[in-house]
Amino acid sequence: MLRGIFICCLALFCLDRGAQGQADKTQPPAASPAIELEYRKFEEVESFVRRRNAQNYAISSAQGIDEASYVPIGGIEQWVTIRGEDRSNPVLLFLHGGPGDVTNPWSFAFFAPWEEYFTVVQWDQRGAGRTLRKTGPSVGPTMTVDRMTKDGIELAEYLRKHLGKDKIIVVAHSFGTILGLGMVRARPELFYAYVGTGQVADEVKNYSAAYDALLQKAQTSENQHAIDELKHVGPPPYSSGEGYGVQRKWSNRFEGADQFLYGTIGLALVAPGSSIQDINDDFDGQILGDRLVQQTKSSGPAELGLEFSIAMFVFEGDEDFTTPTALARHYVESMKAPRKEFVPIHGGHFAVFMHSDEFLQELVKRVRPLAIGH
Repeated sequence: MLRGIFICCLALFCLDRGAQGQADKTQPPAASPAIELEYRKFEEVESFVRRRNAQNYAISSAQGIDEASYVPIGGIEQWVTIRGEDRSNPVLLFLHGGPGDVTNPWSFAFFAPWEEYFTVVQWDQRGAGRTLRKTGPSVGPTMTVDRMTKDGIELAEYLRKHLGKDKIIVVAHSFGTILGLGMVRARPELFYAYVGTGQVADEVKNYSAAYDALLQKAQTSENQHAIDELKHVGPPPYSSGEGYGVQRKWSNRFEGADQFLYGTIGLALVAPGSSIQDINDDFDGQILGDRLVQQTKSSGPAELGLEFSIAMFVFEGDEDFTTPTALARHYVESMKAPRKEFVPIHGGHFAVFMHSDEFLQELVKRVRPLAIGH
């Protein structure tokens, strides 16, 4: 939600530019010529960069695939993109976090190197992104963890048939890990492996563990401002949103995520095939997705699952203060699976993007071989 404030301001600027100070609210005056000229120039630059990116990130190989379409899933049309340099590569389904925080509009530069080794599928989940654009907010009452887990399973089945694969790999981030775990528990025969990152491990203990880790980081780095604010709100539970806001603030600061998250807005503006409407859809989806937060507050290791019949991996940022690294490690240690690995990588909650090259190295080394030759 950190991006939400900026997105809202950007949308207001674009939709109502030049209308400030108007006396007649029903008949807003036209924007001044100077403002219109500046905005047209901005649109020209934006369009130029978007066209250049479309060329630079185009899939040009004869065996490549680049599809973007609505797919019937769970009784509604849901937006799915499929990109890769070689159709013979393993299929990797990426589950975005949030809830509602789609990655399709801005992740093209991060996932481009992955497309050499995997056919990368992204999905705007129910109530998010372009799926929300298609259905509208009336889909809200159907947004449950159970229904969305079933959506993910339907998508996996579609991908197997559509791409001619026996199984696929699922990589899940943050909220998406809840869906991903449910998917591989219910239908393990569809998947070669599960990879979680920003792994939800124990929502009951999450904020307490995060508070302790943040305070330790603040003290180790001698950040008196952080120490003062954290001690002022104290450990959770909190009776108001102030405490959670302080935790979110310092989680993002220590992880460098605030810079990253704001940067995704710029990427969304210049992404091939994207537009400001995608940014607005993202914002709307995050708001609608708030209804899912209450459904996950009791998700502990037992609810998430402890016994699995496929290979289970967690590639976690070594300083994740949002879904604390220590809890994710303990969760993996508690699992029973034919193969399980906890792999720390540099970064925090968004390490899959901020250190996407390192993440890819681990995928190619540990996960891709499980799908090669099958």
